[in-house]
Amino acid sequence: MPVKIPWWVTAVVVVGAVLMAAGGVIALVNPRMLVSPSAEINEAVRVYAGYLASRNLVLSITLLAALAWRERPSLHLLLVVVGLIQFADAVLDVVEHRWPIAPGVAILGGLFFLAAWRISRAAPWRSQAWSPASDRSR
Repeated sequence: MPVKIPWWVTAVVVVGAVLMAAGGVIALVNPRMLVSPSAEINEAVRVYAGYLASRNLVLSITLLAALAWRERPSLHLLLVVVGLIQFADAVLDVVEHRWPIAPGVAILGGLFFLAAWRISRAAPWRSQAWSPASDRSR
């Protein structure tokens, strides 16, 4: 019998994966969209945009694969990782005064964490919520 994943967790994974993939494609195709209009786009910027693209594209593909295969422990850990990445990105957005996008990035990180905790069926303040060994769904 396939593992049941709540509809809203599926929605968070799909929307989050699409947003991350879109960011990766933008970084590859037009990195100018990721910086202020006055910023210079040079070889260094293109190298780091490539790293952003590879990170985002790989994470979005693995999120969707874990969801499609109903791999609850893998999906749980991926959601925690991408949630942490989103929070780190939001902190950098605040530090670098990118106020318009910081809240959206932080909210996406929070949604990834909520989905991870729902899958683990453990409260976030308990160590079981952070461990794939605690997956009680199988």
